[in-house]
Amino acid sequence: MFEPPVQRLIDEMARLPGIGRKSAQRLAFHLLNGEEADAVRLADAIVEMRRNVRACRRCFNVTAEEECSICRDPRRDPTVICVVERAQDIPVLERTREFSGRYHVLGGAISPIEGIGPDQLHIAALEARVVDEGVTEVIVATNPTMEGDTTAIYLSRLLKPHGVTVTRLASGLPVGGDLDYADEITLMRALSGRKEL
Repeated sequence: MFEPPVQRLIDEMARLPGIGRKSAQRLAFHLLNGEEADAVRLADAIVEMRRNVRACRRCFNVTAEEECSICRDPRRDPTVICVVERAQDIPVLERTREFSGRYHVLGGAISPIEGIGPDQLHIAALEARVVDEGVTEVIVATNPTMEGDTTAIYLSRLLKPHGVTVTRLASGLPVGGDLDYADEITLMRALSGRKEL
């Protein structure tokens, strides 16, 4: 047990995802032994983020404005929406430079076991966007998990009656991966999603 201020910081850092007690201890002592200005900058950045960042009123991405930079960008195709579970999924897709439409963040995936149904997600707002904004295609980019697949099926059934095309990201083998390391579900998806060469 350390002095109360140090222990409090360790306890708070250990609550962060991916940070165990030992990592939290290392981080706390790094901040303690480093320059005070570094610790102050970190604290200021956290406070500024919490005060100024909110959900985009249209797509629920993170933003410091009413709408995020993607929704405000006139070069983006407003007729195509890519649906993701979390805001942190957007930069991953943006790095590919392959998608030029807009996004919609659900805030999770349907999971009856965890008590998360369609009403706890931003699904009604997605349906409203499809109807009001002239959307022609919705790309479902939920995670390839049981919950992500359930959400994708739900969205497809909900949105297709509105005359919109609903597609799902393909999944399969990673580049550079070996077949002997792939699980059966990944191989099954790779086989069913194969394309002619």
